[in-house]
Amino acid sequence: MATGADTGAGASGGTASGTGGAAVRGAAPGGGDEAGPGGEPAGAPAAVKSAVRTVVLLEHFAARPGLHSLADIQHDLGLPKSSLYMLLRTLVNLGWVETDATGTRYGIGVRALLVGSSYIDGDEVVAAARPTLDRLSEDTTETIHLARMDGTSVVYLATRQSRHHLRPFTRVGRRLPVHSTALGKALLAGHSDEEVRALLPRRLEAVTEHTVTDRERLIEELAVVREKGYAEDREENTLGLRCFGVAVPYRTPARDAVSCSVPVARLTEEREELIKAALFAARDRLSVVTRRM
Repeated sequence: MATGADTGAGASGGTASGTGGAAVRGAAPGGGDEAGPGGEPAGAPAAVKSAVRTVVLLEHFAARPGLHSLADIQHDLGLPKSSLYMLLRTLVNLGWVETDATGTRYGIGVRALLVGSSYIDGDEVVAAARPTLDRLSEDTTETIHLARMDGTSVVYLATRQSRHHLRPFTRVGRRLPVHSTALGKALLAGHSDEEVRALLPRRLEAVTEHTVTDRERLIEELAVVREKGYAEDREENTLGLRCFGVAVPYRTPARDAVSCSVPVARLTEEREELIKAALFAARDRLSVVTRRM
């Protein structure tokens, strides 16, 4: 069964699902970005404007799979059409953007995949975590994720697919909201309440009908996460799917977390306890192997 866990688009190395948009890093307090026309940060030096626009454009494509017309891209980003066209043609020539047979519709190119893959291939934590993720997959037989916090999102760095027919389908590079996932909540719990308030807006996006959308209610839940040592996603990101997550504390605050996803139909109390114990053991092993990173 393909659950909603695969409904968002992603590409290797931290591209975005439909939960996000083209955005320049550096969120302002309260979860907003201070930006000028076309997505450039307010006060950005003119000398780097083309570089900023390039990043904004690529992140826009990453968040919206498929091909798009020049008019639609210009409407979404607010860039001057002539400048946007020249930028698109340059990126097409370099392989970062692809077009259809007519040359009038544009989407992300293969170069983005190559660069994203190099991020995963060169990451020391991902390499060190492989044996632990393999063992966690063996112990639980469920879907396993290693993810990294990136602003208000978490990005999958590695996955191990469930052995069961009924399972979520996931991919490396998928980006999900930090507030609706066990991975994200495990990482948010490593921050103070004031830091969480500075990061997230008061009203949070409802991914499903079960998503916690009130920031203060989420902060109350984070206190429980700190006490228990693990976080839960109770069908908050995908209907029919429960997730459990633990942060990997090789740095403070933690930036990486491990989770286990289980269809509700297969989750019993006994299985839940087995999964939690396996996650704690995996966290302890990862703490040892990543201690010097």
